[in-house]
Amino acid sequence: MEKTKAPAAAGSGGSSKWHNTKIYLRQHWQLYLIFMLPAFALTIIFRYIPMGGIMIAFTEYNPIRGVFHSEWVGFAHFQRFLSSPDFMRYLMNTLKLSVYGLLWGFPAPILLAFLLNRIMSTKAKQRIQLILYMPNFISVIVLCGIVRILLAPTGMINSLLGTSTNFMTKPEAFRTIYIASGIWQGAGWASIIYTAALSNASKELKEAAVIDGANIIQQIKAVEWPAIKDTVLIQFIMSVGNIMSVGFEKAYALQTDLNLNASEIISTYVYKKGLLDGDYGFSTAVGLFNTVINVILLISMNALVKKMNEGKGI
Repeated sequence: MEKTKAPAAAGSGGSSKWHNTKIYLRQHWQLYLIFMLPAFALTIIFRYIPMGGIMIAFTEYNPIRGVFHSEWVGFAHFQRFLSSPDFMRYLMNTLKLSVYGLLWGFPAPILLAFLLNRIMSTKAKQRIQLILYMPNFISVIVLCGIVRILLAPTGMINSLLGTSTNFMTKPEAFRTIYIASGIWQGAGWASIIYTAALSNASKELKEAAVIDGANIIQQIKAVEWPAIKDTVLIQFIMSVGNIMSVGFEKAYALQTDLNLNASEIISTYVYKKGLLDGDYGFSTAVGLFNTVINVILLISMNALVKKMNEGKGI
């Protein structure tokens, strides 16, 4: 009889707890409303209402007339962009920067986290992390200024090589400069999430692996990788979803008239057509095209990872 009463008591306790919670929420709903309303209002104002701006992509937008009184052109702007002779160049430049940046930049913070996890001294680890995190707090424009100074004909790189090459004028060097500077700036900061995930790795399993004679690679594969696997997959899916969202500021700041063949990407093209040329409808259409591609890539990669990872995705 005692065994049958225990589950019933547990069940009644759970239902009683839920009943008390509902009563509490009903009595103090004003408090929850006060805390939730600002967040809800900010989300609606700054996230959902601006979505109406995509209508500009389907009009010959005139700021004086407004969105609803501008001439409706349908998909004419999209057709104009897709039929442009420079369309493939802009698309390929964007994809190359993104894909190469993903291939080289995505593993860097993971490897960095594994290396930091091998450091036993807490003080030494903190000092190294401080040095690695510092570049993240340098603004993009300042970073681009540093890169231009270092790669100038009279800069440090040319002084070390004994040359006088202006690397910023070479289209073939632009992608390497862009990606390498991005890894230097962001790899340390991006490694934080993986370092935190590695703290969940079982120390007992690691000690057992060491006793069994496992080398560093085997320890990482058997103990540390399973601890960060899900985090890596989520970060990878998000990175693929932003594969077309190459940073405008950095590409534009490193751009010169002589490296345009490699540095002119969709985001810089949108800026020039929209703000410099005043072609708001066309630039919005190009930006919307970019966003749609990102969404398609995000959904596709999430579905692919779910099939490969036993149904686990975002």
